[in-house]
Amino acid sequence: MRLLIIAPPQIPVPPAVGGSVENCIYQIARRMATNHRITVACRQSGGQSAAASRGNLHFVRVPRGSAAAYLKAIRRRLRGQRFDMIQIDNRPSYVPIVRKLFPGIPISVFLHSPTFITPPSSSVGRAAVHLSGATLIVANSRALAGQLKAMFPRLKSRIRHVLLGADLSQFRPPTEHERSRTRSGYGLSGSFNIVFAGRLIPKKGVPVLIRAARLVRQQVPSAKLVIAGGAGKPGYVSGLKRLAAVNQVPLKFMGYVPRLRMHEVYWVGDCFVCPSQWKEPFGLVNAEAMAAGTPVVASRIGGIPEIISHGDTGLLVSRYRSPSAFAGQILKLARDRGAASRMAQRARQAAVHRFNWGSTASKLASIYTPYAKG
Repeated sequence: MRLLIIAPPQIPVPPAVGGSVENCIYQIARRMATNHRITVACRQSGGQSAAASRGNLHFVRVPRGSAAAYLKAIRRRLRGQRFDMIQIDNRPSYVPIVRKLFPGIPISVFLHSPTFITPPSSSVGRAAVHLSGATLIVANSRALAGQLKAMFPRLKSRIRHVLLGADLSQFRPPTEHERSRTRSGYGLSGSFNIVFAGRLIPKKGVPVLIRAARLVRQQVPSAKLVIAGGAGKPGYVSGLKRLAAVNQVPLKFMGYVPRLRMHEVYWVGDCFVCPSQWKEPFGLVNAEAMAAGTPVVASRIGGIPEIISHGDTGLLVSRYRSPSAFAGQILKLARDRGAASRMAQRARQAAVHRFNWGSTASKLASIYTPYAKG
């Protein structure tokens, strides 16, 4: 199969900084290129070359611009090349333009969230028009697929889902020496470290976690909260710091952590907590923490329950707006470190078997093959 993947124009592939969607594209494309010819069209940035190839994986990079200019630049660069399938990531509005530029080729829209099919990015009606031109619509979880089917019942037969993965060679359990060295390097030795990683925005639920940490510290005085991630609004981070100070919670902000060092965030943690307050479509950080051998506590919402089996590979919180509910689950891990360790081992095995990029790539290829032109 000859697959063209069109990435959003904001961040290049592979991403140098941030870019969870672009990272997913890169990880999936790498694995699919083992058996298929994959071309990734994306933004050119910095010192990246306009074209690059690694075996069956090819990159075509063009300047960032309006949707029409970006897509037309891609078409010019690909003139004369043939494709059996086109995947558009997270931009349903591109479908009509791509349909005109690449007539006759099946189109898949890979949605990583509902952001671009709901206000303010789009109205549901406009999104329905855009998606109606797609051959397939792929969601990154059953939860998101179910949401799409409810929103667009006429397109139900076109909707599929694939679960995402973690890089199992990077996100792995550390040796005792690696864990000790990493904790010491970040000044986090001797404490019970509650870790959060993600964008620092209200729907991620960090205020709930800060209040939960205050309750945990009443029984585990060594508990410390560790937060990794960047924020769009510096004032929001200042507010979190004030909230932590008011609640007397020791707080270490790691700031933005490059993807190549993200495993260290999980390694310093005695538990990883994902207190999402919205319907998280998948929650990749949970799969990464599981792969890294860190016990996970997360909101029972959106696609997260598809990753974590409560009481087996992690702990889920149904009352996810309640700090005391999170504190109760965190304390279970703090009080019984043996049980927490066994849970982390089972979580690693679940990641190996269910949440790896190879599985994602294979599933996606099996979805596309019957539709691929050629």
